[in-house]
Amino acid sequence: MAWNVFVIGHDDLSRRLLPTLRHAEDYAFHGLLPLNEAVHAQEYHFDRLVADALVELQRFPDPVDAIVGVWDFPTTALLPVLRDAMGHRGPTLEAVLKCEHKYWSRLEQAKAVPECVPAFQALDPFDDQAIDTLEVDYPFWIKPVKAHSSQLGFQIDNEQQLREALPQIRRGIGRFGQPLAEVCTHLDLPDELAEIDGHHCVVEQIISAGRQCTLEGYVQNGRMQLTGIIDSVRDTRHPSVLMRFEYPSALPDDVQARIIDISRRVMTHIGYDDAPFNIEFYHDDESDRIWLLEINPRLSRSHAPLFKLVDGAPHYQVMVDVALGMTPRMPHREGRYVVAAKQMLRVFQGGVVRRVPTAEEIRLVEAAYPGTLVELNVRNGMALESLLHQDSFSWELGVLFTGADSYQGLLERIRLCREGLPFVIAPPSGDGA
Repeated sequence: MAWNVFVIGHDDLSRRLLPTLRHAEDYAFHGLLPLNEAVHAQEYHFDRLVADALVELQRFPDPVDAIVGVWDFPTTALLPVLRDAMGHRGPTLEAVLKCEHKYWSRLEQAKAVPECVPAFQALDPFDDQAIDTLEVDYPFWIKPVKAHSSQLGFQIDNEQQLREALPQIRRGIGRFGQPLAEVCTHLDLPDELAEIDGHHCVVEQIISAGRQCTLEGYVQNGRMQLTGIIDSVRDTRHPSVLMRFEYPSALPDDVQARIIDISRRVMTHIGYDDAPFNIEFYHDDESDRIWLLEINPRLSRSHAPLFKLVDGAPHYQVMVDVALGMTPRMPHREGRYVVAAKQMLRVFQGGVVRRVPTAEEIRLVEAAYPGTLVELNVRNGMALESLLHQDSFSWELGVLFTGADSYQGLLERIRLCREGLPFVIAPPSGDGA
């Protein structure tokens, strides 16, 4: 009999990838909560989402064997609450928030791996005297204690830039700040967080020199295990803007070994258990120093097709098997390709979408290079400014997953695929093309 696995925000990508797991016949996957409420919503009401999910689960006529999700907050916080209510294994809500709440996470990181943590402090963007409370020197990075995809994140070089950024942060911070405040009511927060609510920011020393990577791993029965390390390629003009993921990592073996050790130390300290996670790092080539950027209490959806292309299964395999209490049946280097990438299809000027790749154009690209997947985020007539979950400098029109037998071959394949996926963006006034 198949295990019943409920997937929060079950989307087209998960419907394509989950049936490709090893031993797929062992699982029956079911969606939990509509995508437009749990993920693509303008605002989130956490306790309402919990209540709605529990109604769905309790109405299910057969056993509910596992609950999983790949999305960022609030999915990451929903999982421990729902699993606890259903008697399932998984990390505690406290452990999840020690990853998710950026200021709390920095406090915990500083205790476990202080050599990897930049100077940081909390800042209240609504405090008229906030600038006077600064202890971190310019330049620095400011971001809400809860956001993702670099939303409301700014590099600040001087006081004038901070004065310009704070009104933007005030206008948008409540979207995640309010549901984070709801989540925090489920816990007794430590004294050091008593005054730091979801409407605060964290200010951090800039650590973005060198090469960025993400360790994907999991903890099971208290032991951290590696799934893989993925490199991140950033835009040269706007270092906060992500352009591409590449797998496997090209970092030297000794650097990867140190990253694995740091990850093990910090996740053990946090007490995170029985679930996947990922940690983003920078390695400064000149100083040979490793900096910890952030911890995510989930696997990365963006990396799943890369594991499928190189290893032979998406690392959803790890997520599902750990949730069911079994040793993950994840293959290694059994995929079609030697290297793989997720290429973001970005533009840096706003406007209105006048043309997107047709279904036939997408089919031809995917057929030309087996294993390639294309996802669109936009539709004809759409104003780019209406896109959710965008960074402060660009708009992601879609993404391309593909693989090749060499790195140069990969870059060439990306170029050819992009040529076959034409977009047209017009200025908001409708002038131009």
